Amino acid sequence: MTDNRVTVIGGGLAGTEAAWQIARAGIPVTLYEMRPVRSSPAHHTQELAELVCSNSFGALASDRAAGLLHAELRHLDSIVIRTADKHSVPAGGALAVDRAVFSSDLTHTLASHPLIDLRREEIESIPQTGVVVLATGPLTSHDLAEDLQQFTGMEYLSFFDAASPIVVGESIDRDIAFLASRYDKGEAAYLNCPMNKEQYLRFREELCNAEAAELKDFERESAKFFEGCLPIEELAQRGEDTMRYGPLKPVGLFDPRWGDFRDPANKHKRPYAVVQLRQEDKAGQLWNLVGFQTNLRWGEQKRVFRLIPGLETAEFVRMGVMHRNTFINSPNLLHSTLQFKTRPTLLAAGQLIGTEGYTAATAGGWLAGTNAARTILGISPVIMPQTTMMGALFEFISSASAKHFQPMPPNFGIIPQLSNRVKNKRERYGKYRDRSLEDLIAWQQQLDRTLVKVG
Repeated sequence: MTDNRVTVIGGGLAGTEAAWQIARAGIPVTLYEMRPVRSSPAHHTQELAELVCSNSFGALASDRAAGLLHAELRHLDSIVIRTADKHSVPAGGALAVDRAVFSSDLTHTLASHPLIDLRREEIESIPQTGVVVLATGPLTSHDLAEDLQQFTGMEYLSFFDAASPIVVGESIDRDIAFLASRYDKGEAAYLNCPMNKEQYLRFREELCNAEAAELKDFERESAKFFEGCLPIEELAQRGEDTMRYGPLKPVGLFDPRWGDFRDPANKHKRPYAVVQLRQEDKAGQLWNLVGFQTNLRWGEQKRVFRLIPGLETAEFVRMGVMHRNTFINSPNLLHSTLQFKTRPTLLAAGQLIGTEGYTAATAGGWLAGTNAARTILGISPVIMPQTTMMGALFEFISSASAKHFQPMPPNFGIIPQLSNRVKNKRERYGKYRDRSLEDLIAWQQQLDRTLVKVG
């Protein structure tokens, strides 16, 4: 046991996971979260691990990139994924949670741990001594961002991210919207609002002409959208069919009331486009418009989105918002251990380092927390196998081209190829999964056993 204490700055997914892993190793940790003393442009509560954009952690299936990351984190006993599983809500093939209960549970769990000192105050500069995990996320406060910029000697990179609206379930017209999963696979967990061609074209026209909100404090000229999270109005402006090949894809979605979707006689009943809504809470009272991240003015959102069949009288409990995400140039700054090259006792995790998505942020928190604890104990930091999704992701952000560095979500394109080529994509991804989990188990068994988990 050591009397040394680790400092974790930021109570998002990465900071929450990092603090928990440090405490489980028997190391005291001080976790700083500035909310509610100071709010951010996107957060709505003071809870730890608040999910800002969506309530979904991505695909559940382990032969999908996000699902494999889930599986790896379950094996490593991630507190975030364990809590997500505990408070999951129906979402077809995705891991989605009742976000309010999820965040509240994590806040209580960490605040109750005897080795975690949760402090509600803003940290304006990086502590000069001790082991520190920086997990302040894409909305790092101004003063700390300036201090980090001075420490690294580099400008932040940035892109603009957006959150989608949430509507009350009772306000959705169930005579139009139907509950179904794509190709009738798995649990029917999405409400689907079908559009014919005329409805779709009118909706797109109004969306293209709708008034966007001012960016206010954000620097308009530096706005750069992340391709994996484009505002719906941006998609609409990219072409007549862009939304129909994206979030409004109608393929495989068919109302059971129309008959058997496999019957050629019912072909004419297939919708031209479909807007999907995903359940937000266990009771099914709140529904998220899937893929409808937006920066439209709130009045415009209500006007345009109520053109969607089934949402004519929708009651909105949260409107879409847009905010700037910032991230460091990790290839120049970080090792794959998530330690800064110029200061090994300083680690970083989460979207701040250029990983994209909730599960990737959680994975970064696990590794940064684990290596912070090992640093305190005088044990060499761990490097994860590149054949795992976690290892491949952290190798990428530490070795990619710094000149063109952009946030990276988990994906099979960054994992080393198989020794024997497999043409079928589903089979190939399954083999990636099998190799990843086998290598992860072998790797974990070889770790220095000095780091004993106590919680």
